[in-house]
Amino acid sequence: MRDNKRGFTLIELLIVIAILGILAVIILVVMNPGERQAQARDTGRISSVTQIGRALQAYYTTESSFPDVANWANDLVTSGELSTFPAGVAYTYNSVTACESYLQPLTDGTYCYDEDQANNNGALIFAKAESTTYRSKCTSPEEAYFVYSTEDSRGGTICSLGDPVPWAGGSMSYQN
Repeated sequence: MRDNKRGFTLIELLIVIAILGILAVIILVVMNPGERQAQARDTGRISSVTQIGRALQAYYTTESSFPDVANWANDLVTSGELSTFPAGVAYTYNSVTACESYLQPLTDGTYCYDEDQANNNGALIFAKAESTTYRSKCTSPEEAYFVYSTEDSRGGTICSLGDPVPWAGGSMSYQN
């Protein structure tokens, strides 16, 4: 009688493992995990900028003025418009540095604020984009920013040569 039980040889198993390893490397290269993580952090920044922007509008509705630039984050929490200020989201990809205008929070500073009392153009909350997905929407040397404008009562992505300043409602083009 003949034994029909034949298994894989060691060479065949090694070839299959090598092929699977090569496929795994190709998938990792195509997926670019650093970019995916940067996109996830940007999603958090967008959400927080929108949340802070809405709290800023509510603050203006009750106080008839915007928070002081030096204490804006604390003013939003003290007034009850925010229960806690959102945590900072560190920039770790693409050598991006945070915005600079009245940066908050102190640890992993992410969110910036500016207001325009002179021209009555409201206030802005903004953060820089980190992922290539958003940054590629702007032409160098411009940088991508996630903003919430009280004048436009909306948030979006804009391109700017430096930290943005408040603008008249309807005068800024948002990127899609």
